[in-house]
Amino acid sequence: MTEHNSPTTLTQSIRRSAIGLAIFACFTAGLISVTHYFTQDTILANQRAYEARQLLSLLPDGYAAETLLNSARTLDQINATDLSLLHVAGDEHYFRAINDQGQVDAILLPLVAPEGYSEAIRLIVGISPSGAILGARVTRHRETPGLGDQVELQKSNWILQFNGRSLANPLPTDWQVKKDGGQFDQLTGATITPRAIVTALSHGLEFFAVNRTRLLADAVTETEQ
Repeated sequence: MTEHNSPTTLTQSIRRSAIGLAIFACFTAGLISVTHYFTQDTILANQRAYEARQLLSLLPDGYAAETLLNSARTLDQINATDLSLLHVAGDEHYFRAINDQGQVDAILLPLVAPEGYSEAIRLIVGISPSGAILGARVTRHRETPGLGDQVELQKSNWILQFNGRSLANPLPTDWQVKKDGGQFDQLTGATITPRAIVTALSHGLEFFAVNRTRLLADAVTETEQ
């Protein structure tokens, strides 16, 4: 007697496909978890190395990357009005460059220029105890390739024009691009991006001027502990 299998119904076929997909999804999720577990230390190390390179690029030679990274402190002790100048949250970090004599050579602050052409532009700026910019770098942006992206040091030297500048050089009223009557160059074919960065850096200097004693005292106190 020949035995015949019952034909597979649509419901059974769907159920089997769903089970197969679920097994595949679980396997994939497990594989991703295992991969993340074994690579997370490397990822974190690479992130710290990148952050250190960005910070060290604002300073003269002679600072240790690990020491600089370990100097990180959050901005949560700053009042909201002052913090609004930077357009960052209180849980963001700033860094202090302290030399072998325990003197503070620079405060490194995060900044956001909210009025970029495509979206907000993130920066870091190194400021000396006297209130002069030691260097500034764009760390994240989505500005137009070939135009606004010239704010990257890898693309042009535009960002270097801020080195040595302060609220006294030029005066606050002149912290604008030349098109707006200020002293800073814009970029060929792009004005919105430079305008946003000039404004953000001037606000960073204002923030430092208001909070200078607190930022520097915090660094000096730690070196004496």
